[in-house]
Amino acid sequence: MGELKAEKHVKYILTVEKKKDDFESVVMEHLRLNGAYWGLTTLDLLGKLNAVDQDEVIPWVMQCQHESGGFGGNIGHDPHLLYTLSAIQVLALFDKIEILDIDKVSNYIARLQNEDGSFAGDIWGEIDTRFSYIAICSLALLKRLDKIDVDKAVKYIVSCKNLDGGFGSTPGGESHSGQIFCCVGALAITGSLHHVDKDLLGWWLCERQVKSGGLNGRPEKLPDVCYSWWVLSSLIMIDRVHWIDKEKLIKFILDCQVGYFHCVLYYNYSCNLNGED
Repeated sequence: MGELKAEKHVKYILTVEKKKDDFESVVMEHLRLNGAYWGLTTLDLLGKLNAVDQDEVIPWVMQCQHESGGFGGNIGHDPHLLYTLSAIQVLALFDKIEILDIDKVSNYIARLQNEDGSFAGDIWGEIDTRFSYIAICSLALLKRLDKIDVDKAVKYIVSCKNLDGGFGSTPGGESHSGQIFCCVGALAITGSLHHVDKDLLGWWLCERQVKSGGLNGRPEKLPDVCYSWWVLSSLIMIDRVHWIDKEKLIKFILDCQVGYFHCVLYYNYSCNLNGED
């Protein structure tokens, strides 16, 4: 089995900020704050968070804030729940949440809850269980869950549960690993995991492992490194991670460390959270 090329990962992440004119940077400008969260979290997990200058990162994050209280994906971009969570998470990494006007940010999030308990991602009204997770996770980090109707939020998420044990983006939507992570995560935060059929969902998630050891997002799709996170995290939350072949999954992930692995991994994380397949 190969080994994690930690130093190469660190080097790649640290060079991303310097790339302003290449294709990758241009097409991801609108979601840069979300990408920053994933990159900085990776550095933190590798024990290299001090390789970045927080005195540069934090002011940039705060410049992404809109007068509404929400954050955009980059300076001058419209606010959205996703980037608001990313901003909170980045500040939490540096232990700087206190610089936020917490009530202003939490009020922005609370205004996006609908009467049925669901959440819109922004003022344009798209509804998705991803946004339920993002809102709940954000408010939990800010210690402001009392700003929303948690019972209604949970009820809406449960209404998106399918007969196969999984969850979709809306009631009746196809089960998808990314959506399952969001729904199970939101239920875990709110102490509502009793609504999950852990054995049935565990079976569905384990079925995502293919011969190569990798995991896919839904039936008949190719494996992708990003689903190693969405599926594995969900299995851990429902105490069924021992149901998959972890050694084969580790080998699959390490085998992906060739060519443009870093770029593909970063792209897939961002796309999944932003609604692409």
